[in-house]
Amino acid sequence: MCVKQIPDPATPYELDPESHFIVRPEDQVLDDTDRYGIEVALQLAEQSEGTTVTIVSMSPKGSLQGIRQALAMGADKAIVVSDDALRGSGALVTARVLAAAIEAEGADLVIAGTESTDGYTGVVPQQLAELLGAPALTNARKVAQEGDKVTVEQQTAGGYDTVECALPAVVSVTAGAVEPRYPTFKGIMAAKSKPIDEPTLADLGMTGGDVGSAGSGQQISAVRPVAGREAGEIVEDDGESHNKIVELLKQAKVV
Repeated sequence: MCVKQIPDPATPYELDPESHFIVRPEDQVLDDTDRYGIEVALQLAEQSEGTTVTIVSMSPKGSLQGIRQALAMGADKAIVVSDDALRGSGALVTARVLAAAIEAEGADLVIAGTESTDGYTGVVPQQLAELLGAPALTNARKVAQEGDKVTVEQQTAGGYDTVECALPAVVSVTAGAVEPRYPTFKGIMAAKSKPIDEPTLADLGMTGGDVGSAGSGQQISAVRPVAGREAGEIVEDDGESHNKIVELLKQAKVV
């Protein structure tokens, strides 16, 4: 299960004045959208004896608060890839790092959320599937596994499609697919002793040049606040107001 630690959305954050990256605090929280995927993974594991749930994450580890929250829900272990060289990594580099960690661990079914709430790219699960050479079952509102086959109800604009494929596969789960469980006191205490592996980039066969801004081929040059919305023009109806509206539409090149 792929998850992400993010700064608490309820707490104002700062940007580094030079890199323009988010200054991530030591205490980060589990991305709320990942809870749905974790719950799906736990339910599937409960239905299949001997199945374990492993959390995989790429982020500054900090205090590992968000990872512990995932473990407290019931996941068995975690793999966290944390390195200063990863700062500035784009979506594709993120997918490459996660794919390398998953391949090293081995997995039949990879579950992820649709997108993180601090990045909103919405493409990592699909990229991950391509890198792993596995089918991508996206926007799943319901997931079922039977033997070596997984079936999902894929959310669409007009309802849903039923899609199935053989394992291994990558499934991205929509918010609302299930009702995530709350960690119990027993789960919180157990999370403190659950294993958390921290492979290095070298362990994954990668170097600093493969990741970060350099590996992503991108750089943030500036960050500016969104311009305020200007006041609109009020057109009073004097019987000829439609002509004024048409004139304004022509100026905007709408008609």
